[in-house]
Amino acid sequence: MEKESCRLWYEGDPILEDYHDHEWCKVNHDDRFQFEALCMECASVGLSWALIMHKRENYRRAFHGFDIDACAAMTDDELEALLSDPGLIRNRSKIFSVRKNARVVQAIQKEFGSLDAYLWSFTDGAPVDGHWKTVAEIPTVSEISRRLSADMKKRGMAYVGPVITYSYLQSVGIVNDHLADCPFRSQGDDGNEA
Repeated sequence: MEKESCRLWYEGDPILEDYHDHEWCKVNHDDRFQFEALCMECASVGLSWALIMHKRENYRRAFHGFDIDACAAMTDDELEALLSDPGLIRNRSKIFSVRKNARVVQAIQKEFGSLDAYLWSFTDGAPVDGHWKTVAEIPTVSEISRRLSADMKKRGMAYVGPVITYSYLQSVGIVNDHLADCPFRSQGDDGNEA
């Protein structure tokens, strides 16, 4: 049934159901949440989103609740120790990218006032809503995600290709790709969805 097609990618998994219904494509202006979403998207490169979401609480514990300054200050020894944590994806480059990207986010905050202001500058402050009717219509990349990816890479971020940045834009609500008839497509612009 086409009406239920927005649910195909998550139905039957309580963690993904909650994510889809309460976070995915919902506007959130909180820098900490946006940084967490970035780190989770980066961790997902080459892996399934379900796997990453099932490790989310482990990531929050390991990376100081994704406090940007705390992550930027992590030592090599702290990061090396996380490579033996079975609750994480034990990829050295991905683990160390959290600190690297936190430091870039700090620089972005200094330049733009917030990570939020930087991200929304790519759409002039307006959300992008495709009003898709079928899952097949939803893109995996866009002109905006290509520009964001290029800029993030130029600033020194890791794991921010255009497909990941498109998913990231969805995760923080800049892009709303809920299908037109999905009961969870409301944006909910209160900045406190997480």
